[in-house]
Amino acid sequence: MNQQVTSVSITDAVANALRLLEIDPAQAARQAREILKVTPGQPNAVLLLGLAANAERDFAHAAAVLEPLARVQPKSARTWLALGVARYGIGQNAQAINALNQAIALQPGLPCAWLTLAELRFSIGDESGAEAAYLRHLKYSNEDPELMAGADALANNRLPEAESLIKRRLKWQPGDVAAMRMLAELELRRGRNTDAILLLEQALERAPGFDAARQNYAAALHRCNRHREAVAELDILLGKTPDDQILKNMKAVVLSKLGDFDTAIATYESVLQRVPDQAEIWINYGHALKTAGRGADAVKAYRRCLMLRPDFGSAWWSLANLKTAHFDAADIDTMRAQLARVDLDANARLHFEFALGKAMEDVGLYAESFSHYANANALRRAQLPYDAEAAHTKNLQSISTYSRSFFAERDGTGSQATDPIFVVGMPRAGSTLIEQILASHPLVEGTMELPAIIAIGNDLRLRDGDTGSSAYHDVLARLARDELQALGEQYLERTRIHRREGKPFFIDKMPNNFAHVGLIQLILPNARIIDARRHPLACCFSNFKQHFARGQAFSYDLADMGRYYADYVALMAHFDRVLPGRIHRVIYERMVDDTEAQVRALLDYCGLEFDARCLRFFENERTVRTASSEQVRKPIYRDGVDQWKHFEPWLDPLKHALGPVLDAYPEPPAT
Repeated sequence: MNQQVTSVSITDAVANALRLLEIDPAQAARQAREILKVTPGQPNAVLLLGLAANAERDFAHAAAVLEPLARVQPKSARTWLALGVARYGIGQNAQAINALNQAIALQPGLPCAWLTLAELRFSIGDESGAEAAYLRHLKYSNEDPELMAGADALANNRLPEAESLIKRRLKWQPGDVAAMRMLAELELRRGRNTDAILLLEQALERAPGFDAARQNYAAALHRCNRHREAVAELDILLGKTPDDQILKNMKAVVLSKLGDFDTAIATYESVLQRVPDQAEIWINYGHALKTAGRGADAVKAYRRCLMLRPDFGSAWWSLANLKTAHFDAADIDTMRAQLARVDLDANARLHFEFALGKAMEDVGLYAESFSHYANANALRRAQLPYDAEAAHTKNLQSISTYSRSFFAERDGTGSQATDPIFVVGMPRAGSTLIEQILASHPLVEGTMELPAIIAIGNDLRLRDGDTGSSAYHDVLARLARDELQALGEQYLERTRIHRREGKPFFIDKMPNNFAHVGLIQLILPNARIIDARRHPLACCFSNFKQHFARGQAFSYDLADMGRYYADYVALMAHFDRVLPGRIHRVIYERMVDDTEAQVRALLDYCGLEFDARCLRFFENERTVRTASSEQVRKPIYRDGVDQWKHFEPWLDPLKHALGPVLDAYPEPPAT
């Protein structure tokens, strides 16, 4: 009986000491020694002593403890694993490999043995052997309770818990490629794309055949607008599994971002021949068709998507977002029925609300339309927090930094290229129309909303170690002339992939680049900058009706939007003062009222001869990727100029936030 009690007590003591290993290995070792005083040679206590020595990186002591134990217990995989770790730690690589192979022979599904063997082979430059071991570790990683705890927390979106578990794992096993991939997925969910890419690159350096990590890597590159690199990674994966429809769909999405719509559409069609019942692929196919100017085919694709999934809110919004499609009574009944569901998630609900807002507007039920738009915006605003005060502070910092003397001291900096034509301003202010007019000129190529300037701004923040959203202007002010020129050349290189026609000028139509006029002036002083401006109530309410694919966080609250518009007007007025004549402004209403005069002035500013094709821009069959894609394929019309007036009873928060900007339009208010 006493012997039984003693055995139970020893088992409990060993288990308790094992729990101490990670947090206090020295205490675990002391407990092991106490057990050995009571029962000399107790195998689990000896193993515990060796494990504690390994944890304290006293590998020589660990080896001295574990080698006799391995002779006594040659069938213990855990002992051989611990001995392999110890021998690896003291640089006895050949003996370590032998010990680890012994552990694996006894227990092939021991994930930590494969991981340690992989790390050892990687450290000695045996890349193929390391990769094979890493992949075997991945095969058995679902047998690792610590890894599975992190995976469960991640799968159930318990991100703080997942982060703690995964980082603890990487502290003790820094080469664990499975944990690296999980942490990268967590970083992607939090928007830390650069950190995710670095983790995935480290994982793929160790295990190039880790296909799941490579797929994550392609997705992360795509999210960071590194589309060409993303295609290269997807091609590697498709080289292994050419019939993988998920990968082919991903590639089609990325090809669309690169502007290769013919190939993207053909790829979607190939996928849909194999898997015709995938609603997500039909909607992506519809997006590509829409951008390529095949509006009727896009409608069919979206409708096919909805046949498969009537609850697919994004597809209903995609139909509404065509601006030219209209919903019938059956469509409206279907959307209302979906909204009545209590189990509809917030993302689907906001898409239905936006789509019903458009449907009610089309039939003149403006109060109900506004109600749906307001509901949609409130849902999106909750998903995408925005700090109007912080944005205002950044705007003031720009005004303070970019003085007349600031630019005078840096006169002549940057690349002297004349190729780029920037179209900036508020979204929904007519920038797509300006782009279409200019792209109809034989010397000008239209591209898309290029992310290159924003990416350069983000890179400048990183120079000060800032991965957040603070301003980069102080960093820019410290740059030498050669660095500013290098940034200009970098911009040209980043945008080169989008220039397919070899024309001397190209358009960068990223409206939000108005916040980066100072940067553009310093790195590309000869680029043209055109400011697209529209009546503040028309422009802001048009944004309020629009669900953007990403970004534009200011646009989901009328007061936030009014402040953002006022900040934009203030910043552009400042640049008009310190860089007089540098920016050409196009007032949307004037373009509608006297198109030819405005087009001539626009071309003159760009140094281009008048070309009558610019007046027939709607005949241009180029791809257009914005919400206005269908509208710019028609002649200019006045219908949209005063459309906001139907909703004026509900726009008081917007009017109040705009303040004097509203009364002064189209000029800025007096300073």
